[in-house]
Amino acid sequence: MRSRWPTVAFTLLMSLSLATIRSECLAQQPPPRPDEPPVVKTTTSLVTLNVSVTDPQGRFVTGLDAEHFEVYEDNVKQSIEFFSDEDAPVSIGIVFDLSGSMRGRLNKSNVALRKFLDACHDEDEFFLVGFNHQARLMTDYTPNPERISGAVMLAEARGQTALYDAVYIGVEKLKEGRHGRRALLVISDGQDNSSRYTFREVRQLVREADVQIYAIGIATAFNDTSLDLQGRSILDEIARLTGGRAFFPSSQIELQEVITRIAIELRHQYGIGYTPTSLAPVSTGLKPNEKQRWRKLKVKINPPKGLPNLTVTAREGYYATFASE
Repeated sequence: MRSRWPTVAFTLLMSLSLATIRSECLAQQPPPRPDEPPVVKTTTSLVTLNVSVTDPQGRFVTGLDAEHFEVYEDNVKQSIEFFSDEDAPVSIGIVFDLSGSMRGRLNKSNVALRKFLDACHDEDEFFLVGFNHQARLMTDYTPNPERISGAVMLAEARGQTALYDAVYIGVEKLKEGRHGRRALLVISDGQDNSSRYTFREVRQLVREADVQIYAIGIATAFNDTSLDLQGRSILDEIARLTGGRAFFPSSQIELQEVITRIAIELRHQYGIGYTPTSLAPVSTGLKPNEKQRWRKLKVKINPPKGLPNLTVTAREGYYATFASE
C-alpha cells in the first residue's frame, strides 16, 4: 500500500506556511492611533417633549401649530417630526408627605388633592406613594381617584421625612405606566432627614427619566419659616429639570388654585418629537466606558401676530445613549 506520509507532511507544511504569512501580514498593520477617539453612534431615536405655553397672565395658550415652535439641541436646530395638541391621558404618581411636619395640614392638603384629581382626564391612571420616616407604595395603579384620596384621608401624619426615597420610588414606578405621558405630583415641605438615597442620586434619576415633576411646597403653617430656602430650592430644582414647576402657596385658597392649575396644565400641553440631527455617527470624544452624554434642550416660540410674549416650559435636556461601532 502506498504511504500517505508525504501527503500529510505537505499539508502540515502548507498550513504552517500560511499561518506564518498571515501573522507577518497582521504584524505589518499599523496599530490604532491612541489619540483617535472611538467612532460611536447614538441609539437614541425619537426625542419627545411635553411643552406648556402661557401668556403674561399665566393663562394657557392653545391652538398653536408646529410652525410656531423651534427646538434646539446643544444649540443645533432640529426638525420637528411629531406634533400634537390633543388632551391625552397621563400616568400620574402622587407623592404625599405624611411626616410630622404635615400634622394639622393633612386634611386641607387632601381637599386640595381631590380638586386635582377631579380636574384630571377621565382616562388618567394614578398611584400613591406616602412617606414619613420611610416611603411606601400605598395605592397601586388605579383609574379610580377616590382610592387615592381615601388612602390619604385614613393616613396619620407623624415621624420624620424620607422625601428623596419617595421621589425615587415614584419615578421608578412611573416606568410601569401604560400611558406615554407620565407625571409626578410631589406634596411636601421639601425637607429630608430620613432617606437612604441622596439628593444627588435623585437629581441624577430625574434627569434621566422621561417624567414631568410638579411640586407643591407646604410649610407647617402658611407663611411659616419651616419651609426654608433649602426646601424650596430642592423642590424647585427637581421640578425644573423635568419641565415641570414648583409652587409655594401662601394660603389655603392659593393651594387649591395651584393644584387645580397643575391638573389643567397637564391637559393643555403640546407634544413635540424629533430625531436628533446633531448625533450622527462621528468621533465624539467620549471618555472610556462612557455610554451617555447630557444634551441640552431649548424650545423657542414664534407666536402668531397679535399675541403678546409667551412663556414656554419644557425639560432642560436628556441623556443621549451611545454605542461603539
